[in-house]
Amino acid sequence: MNRRHFLAGSVAGLAFAQTTPSLNTAVIGTGGRGTYLLRGVIEQPGARVAALCDIKPDRLDAAATIAARDNPATYTDWRRIIERKDIDAVFIGTPPYLHSEMAIAALQAGKHVYCEKPIGITAAQVRALVAAAKASKSVFVAGQQLRSLRQIGEAVRRIHEGAIGEVIMVKAQREASADLPHDGSSGDWYFDVSKSGGYLIEQSVHNLDLCNWVIGAHPVRACGFGGILMYKNDPPGRTIFDCGSLTYDYPKGVKMSFTQSVFHPSSMPNGNQSVHVFGTKGGVDLMANTMLYPAEAGTKPYPLAAKQEEPPYARLTAFYAAIVNGGNLPGNLPADITIGATAALTAILGHEAMTKERVMTWSELGVNL
Repeated sequence: MNRRHFLAGSVAGLAFAQTTPSLNTAVIGTGGRGTYLLRGVIEQPGARVAALCDIKPDRLDAAATIAARDNPATYTDWRRIIERKDIDAVFIGTPPYLHSEMAIAALQAGKHVYCEKPIGITAAQVRALVAAAKASKSVFVAGQQLRSLRQIGEAVRRIHEGAIGEVIMVKAQREASADLPHDGSSGDWYFDVSKSGGYLIEQSVHNLDLCNWVIGAHPVRACGFGGILMYKNDPPGRTIFDCGSLTYDYPKGVKMSFTQSVFHPSSMPNGNQSVHVFGTKGGVDLMANTMLYPAEAGTKPYPLAAKQEEPPYARLTAFYAAIVNGGNLPGNLPADITIGATAALTAILGHEAMTKERVMTWSELGVNL
């Protein structure tokens, strides 16, 4: 998204606030992510929190307190929200294995949907949601949040215009210094791969989406290995990997190397997240500072995109603006169904390659975008 698109979205959002009755909004899943979305909804001048849903009473009570201004109804069964005719928009912030089912039901009921990433943890889930979104007239946005960052968006645009020549390789990582808290509020589902999809699908889907974005394509095949090396049977019954190493092959021979782990010591350099993009004329550190490092010897690096103030909840503002404008914005939504599906499928492709320990091809996923 470039500055013109964001300004246009802001203008549309203002028009929405001034001329349109409040859109009744529901938030399904009020844990950490759902609460973040809830706070973002409250900040939108033309939105009203009409309903909240969670199966955990403490989370639901806390969310109701946050949204007390709108006096929302509370539910423990998400289907009750879908049944309500007065609900215009639904935000889904539940564990990932529920995303596809809930989003499909909401779309089929005529609701606009903001679905947190990943939009599915299996190819079948993604396939079904893609079909439902394409058959619906409602707005669908996936929570691929890096798509809304101005500085990164400007850097990607410059790369696509040839700033580093032809992109030939990307090297990316997502390294954490510790596992997700085992006794945390999400510990009851996160370490079950059938519910979270594991680190690659649940978290690294952001990083993989950025790689797809800057390359301008999705991978055609992947291979790699993963395992549980540090946190063996910890917590008991754990089925998600704590590390993995992948190679993705893209059209035109472009390569992408991706690693992840949750045991990189915080005191050890070169941890955290990075996306390094290599072209025939230089490279870019895309996530840290968008600096361009020319290949020509003796040429000093320089910023490819200037630091910019990132407006809070920009993608939520764009979501509501799209609803007001009949699904249209100048440029693309921060992440539409195709972007959300491509990101999820890239993570699923890598996960399948690691678990089956063989080369997996994109065509095997069986999803037409």
